[in-house]
Amino acid sequence: MAETLLSARSLRKDYRLPRGQRLRAVDDVSLDVHAGEVLGVVGESGCGKSTLGRCLLRLTEASAGSLTFEGHDITGLSERALRPVRQRMQMVFQDSYASLNPRRRIGDLLAEPLRVHPDAHGRRRDMRAIEARLAELVDLVGLTPDALARYPHEFSGGQRQRINIARALALSPRLIVADEPVSALDVSIQAQIVNLFADLQARLGLTYVFIAHDLAVVRQISTRVAVMYLGAVVELGATDDVLHAPAHPYTSALIAAVPEPVVRADKLMPSLRGDVPSPVNPPPGCRFHTRCPVARPVCGQDAPTLRAVPDGRQVACHFPLAG
Repeated sequence: MAETLLSARSLRKDYRLPRGQRLRAVDDVSLDVHAGEVLGVVGESGCGKSTLGRCLLRLTEASAGSLTFEGHDITGLSERALRPVRQRMQMVFQDSYASLNPRRRIGDLLAEPLRVHPDAHGRRRDMRAIEARLAELVDLVGLTPDALARYPHEFSGGQRQRINIARALALSPRLIVADEPVSALDVSIQAQIVNLFADLQARLGLTYVFIAHDLAVVRQISTRVAVMYLGAVVELGATDDVLHAPAHPYTSALIAAVPEPVVRADKLMPSLRGDVPSPVNPPPGCRFHTRCPVARPVCGQDAPTLRAVPDGRQVACHFPLAG
């Protein structure tokens, strides 16, 4: 059985709003990320995907819950104690331009983590070692050495995302959380970047948490998929199982909403009713019951927990469609 690289238990993130209101962006999420896999996280905009990704790396501090990385509890580590751990867990952000300092050359941006963090033997890297690593990094992501002397604005969106990936790889991490890394790119460039992620995983043995709203991208790269709705994971399982025979009505509706050239009538779910409820004032019971085409009275009373179904996946639904 694969090593559990990262484990989250009962993770919750609340934001305090004016007039004493509370927005729960991540609600009681528990999941494991296994070494060498790609865990896709999907859901509508605003469902908490990005907040979850940042909480997993402690870039955003969770309000409650625990995190274990490489078998060690990192929940309460101070910033100083967490610093060595950060070398092994990195993030690629959605906005490839905003995440790069426009005033600095690419070589300086990629060299910064190499200057800040010691090498595997605890020694500070000299300039020769840094230059050698920079040459490796640009080659890994398909850029030429002259890129190191240029500024972010001199690159296309796809090239800037390659630079962000190179920076995430600088310290040889085991885990990368990629937050919507291709959503702002043209379709043809998206395919190139997804292929780059897959190639790097094969070459370096990386583990990804890959956050996206495009199910085609998730299908291409993910080993397993976690589906989120209003801050909670409602379905978690192997990619083929989840996307070809969804067990949660929300997952089914999400897949049915993907445009197809020809849509067969027997594939359509009944239309969802109403709008997404406010995360500030979510409905009682199952959060999806106000829009669910198969909801029954119990759904508005008791909140379903994420539980295993016979085919091995986990579903938070009183009346799963499959499994």
